[in-house]
Amino acid sequence: MREIPLSEKGKKKIPIKSLFPKRKNRANKIMKKVFIYDTTLRDGTQCEGISLSVAAKLRLAEKMDSFGIDFIEGGWPGSNPRDMAFFEQAKSLNLKHAKIAAFGSTRRANTKVEDDHQIALLLEAKTEYVTIFGKTWLLHVTDVIKTTAEENLKMIEESVAYLVKNGVKVIYDAEHYFDGYKDNPEYALQTLAAAKRGGAECVCLCDTNGGSMISDFSEIIRKTVEFMGDTPVGVHCHNDSGLGVALSLQGVENGAAMVQGTLNGIGERNGNANLCTIIPNLVLKLGYDLFCAPNLKKLRDLSLFVDEMANLRSDTRLPYVGSSSFAHKGGVHADAANKVKRSYEHIDPTLVGNKTRVLVSDMSGRASIMMKARDMGLDIDSKDPAIKEFLDELKELEFRGYEYEAADASFGLLLEKYLKRNEPHFKVRGYRAIVERDEIAGITKSEATVKLEINGDIEHTVAEAHGPVAALDLALRKALVKKYPSIKNIDLTDFKVRIIDSGAGTNAITRVMIESKDVNGEIWGTVGASDNIIVASWEALKDSFEYKLSKED
Repeated sequence: MREIPLSEKGKKKIPIKSLFPKRKNRANKIMKKVFIYDTTLRDGTQCEGISLSVAAKLRLAEKMDSFGIDFIEGGWPGSNPRDMAFFEQAKSLNLKHAKIAAFGSTRRANTKVEDDHQIALLLEAKTEYVTIFGKTWLLHVTDVIKTTAEENLKMIEESVAYLVKNGVKVIYDAEHYFDGYKDNPEYALQTLAAAKRGGAECVCLCDTNGGSMISDFSEIIRKTVEFMGDTPVGVHCHNDSGLGVALSLQGVENGAAMVQGTLNGIGERNGNANLCTIIPNLVLKLGYDLFCAPNLKKLRDLSLFVDEMANLRSDTRLPYVGSSSFAHKGGVHADAANKVKRSYEHIDPTLVGNKTRVLVSDMSGRASIMMKARDMGLDIDSKDPAIKEFLDELKELEFRGYEYEAADASFGLLLEKYLKRNEPHFKVRGYRAIVERDEIAGITKSEATVKLEINGDIEHTVAEAHGPVAALDLALRKALVKKYPSIKNIDLTDFKVRIIDSGAGTNAITRVMIESKDVNGEIWGTVGASDNIIVASWEALKDSFEYKLSKED
């Protein structure tokens, strides 16, 4: 193979403009300014089970812009009609900071760049920035796209140069860069040099297979940053080895000026490097300058918004933004955190829009109960003998299958019962649920009857639905709504069933968790447990409505 020169004398140098500052040609000169490039709308949608509508992508782009994301990769023009529609409608977005980037590949082998349909579609997107990827690993050059090493270098340089000539700024993604570098370092660097000659403003090194280890990764980054001189380098990591975040941080620590990733780490296979973890680590732990740093308190809100748009259940264990990130269960931990927050919290959770939570269980002590009560706005005396009785009852209920970690509402009602502060808003006289199946018609319907006592009056109601729990829910609402009209504003948003002891067969204890939400956006959880699933469901339903009514007093 003929060696491709890494620089060409007499060739006019294309100046680096845009957002990227000049860099000194020293690998050990770490830039304090780091740019965040979000690819949730493109790489994130390659995650199994995720599909974003055009409207959802537009709303997410606005939310990311408001948070302070620097670059938003909108999709691949030409890959599907949805992405083309996004770029067309994105022109009307009033973004304050973020730059929308279209994504695509270099020209096809042995094709004139001006004749390449995919390159033309990138220009049709009319974005200020275009990100194109090209091959770094000779395995892909010769065995996948079946061309020559020299032709691949031409594909990179000519594609970048053509886009720059037509008025767009180019970020070049070096696909499989680390695998390619390990295979042939010289050729890997030559692919970057080709992108630089074409006028790329930044080259991003992609760990496409997500298999890199930290030591190799760091060394390659350092050498590449030094080689690229005044051209900024970025990193794009996947999480196949569980190191996406760690590698991204190593990239920055070794000179990278840009980090690509997705919110909540969604993406193909095991996902992309999680920006919701990377951003607070860069700002709070490493002291880097990010444009979004002043908005860090909105991070958890942004994370939840992504889940809402993607119709996903939030991962409670996500670092920084998960609801379990600052949750304390063990009595010793809760007691220590109550005295000195940083004893068991590595940051102040409010810095990222999160909060301390105390989980009550059979492991809880008096300190945990006191912290939980205060968190719920309950003012109680730690010396009240009722607290001891309550703790004993709590542990007995947990032994019988109840769990209060995600059932704050049921916990609060139980505590109020022992403190004898509130009378229940209704008394249950009885209830019944019937399931009827017509096999010939293939129809199942359920009927429920509920009898309540409300302020001395008896309410006896009947309701029908497809399932018995839904029928009980409707009948309970009918009984309560005359006296308590706000009941109409409660929605059941989640219903979870768990068998506690599968070895017991059909006699096993069933735990039912219900999540409810009102028109104000307040969410609360309730629990029931029994060897009868209808009884367990009723307990959780009853607590959900009682909690709502107690909050209105």
